[in-house]
Amino acid sequence: MKKAVFTLEPFSCPSCVKKIEGTLTKMDGVDEVKVMFHSGRVRTQFNENLIQVDAIQEALVKLGYPVLSQKVS
Repeated sequence: MKKAVFTLEPFSCPSCVKKIEGTLTKMDGVDEVKVMFHSGRVRTQFNENLIQVDAIQEALVKLGYPVLSQKVS
């Protein structure tokens, strides 16, 4: 399992959290998603054999949330 933290522009709407969590948790290989909307961070845990970090980032961008930075561990 890999973990990635994406930093987005801070946002303050709870519906944004639901939108991000709902989309990412439906992706094959994403096991866990935690959105911290005040800091604009999205923490994920994923199976690198099923999905790559770039695909998760692309999904965030398609939702309208540009990624400012990412950290993978």
